[in-house]
Amino acid sequence: MKLAELKWPDIEALSRDTPVVIPIAAHEQHGRHMPLHTDSLLLGEIVRRAEEQLSDKALFAPLTWLGNSHHHMDFPGTLSAEPRVYLDLLNGLLENLIQHGFKRLVLLNGHGGNMIPGSQVVYELRQKLRDRTDLLLLSTTYWENSQPPPPHDGFVQKQMGHACEWETSMMLVIRPELVGDYQSAAEVPFGESFPTATRGWTMPERSKAGHIGTPAAANAQKGEILLSCFAAGVCDFLVKVQDWDGHSWQ
Repeated sequence: MKLAELKWPDIEALSRDTPVVIPIAAHEQHGRHMPLHTDSLLLGEIVRRAEEQLSDKALFAPLTWLGNSHHHMDFPGTLSAEPRVYLDLLNGLLENLIQHGFKRLVLLNGHGGNMIPGSQVVYELRQKLRDRTDLLLLSTTYWENSQPPPPHDGFVQKQMGHACEWETSMMLVIRPELVGDYQSAAEVPFGESFPTATRGWTMPERSKAGHIGTPAAANAQKGEILLSCFAAGVCDFLVKVQDWDGHSWQ
């Protein structure tokens, strides 16, 4: 169900145990070969597929395209919310839905820079509403709900990068006309900086071109495998949210 297409009496009639999904993404540079709106376009496609499969089992809010992208601000065209403003925005969206009576809320993320803010928001709000034992507040990222694609399908990368083999492949499925010369993009290794720690960084420190990974290995066949895999993972996750018994830690 799409929140944007329903009328308020339709919402009033829904069970308040219906999972509500708030898709959050970004508008930021994606190297020399990918459009600025990549994260939002890809998450939008995954949400579209998940909504079709789940039918009336979950309610999907409109996608929030502005994200936490300050680490990409060295590249023209990137738009980013101030960190505290972004936290307040996400918190407000969740509180709006709680005010309407919904209890199972999922921030569905499509951008690496939103992972920490999303986690912080659900943790802060849960402490604020600590007497509400019926609430399930979750933040998850779409590519973390599925196993990586098997190597025998020709994948070079084992994890999500940025404007990489995975993202480029998926864009070749949904908006190929927006993809530039990815085949000449040099590999930018992921690196492993101070493992076990979280390091603050900006994109130019890691990649002058603005991508991380192996874009040249992308193709549309891989993109369809990834999109199908990620959409299925999101659906499986939301079914678990729907089936939650309302009180357990499982």
